[in-house]
Amino acid sequence: MFLATTTASILGGSGTDEFGDEVDGTEVLASDIAVELVESTRTAMEPATGTPRIIRTHICRLPPDTAVDETKRIKDEQTGEIYIVVSVTRNASPVLTQPLRADLKRTGRAA
Repeated sequence: MFLATTTASILGGSGTDEFGDEVDGTEVLASDIAVELVESTRTAMEPATGTPRIIRTHICRLPPDTAVDETKRIKDEQTGEIYIVVSVTRNASPVLTQPLRADLKRTGRAA
């Protein structure tokens, strides 16, 4: 089980721009999904200069029956932020169905 912090939409599809390059589509495959979206940070040192860098990571927990994979994107419906799905995993449990865990990379707000 997880504590939902926002609602999200699953985006999919693709299209082409005026130059013929493939671009992410904006087709909403599912919406109003209760999810837990958490941002965490850690500090890493730049190897060459020793300059500290802050690395932000985003984790999303979704209901177990959500159709999401690495070809989809997730849109936070409250903030409008869109995230690329980097990986999707599920912990194994013989007793309870576990939520999906999606590791995300933020791309920005919807246009």
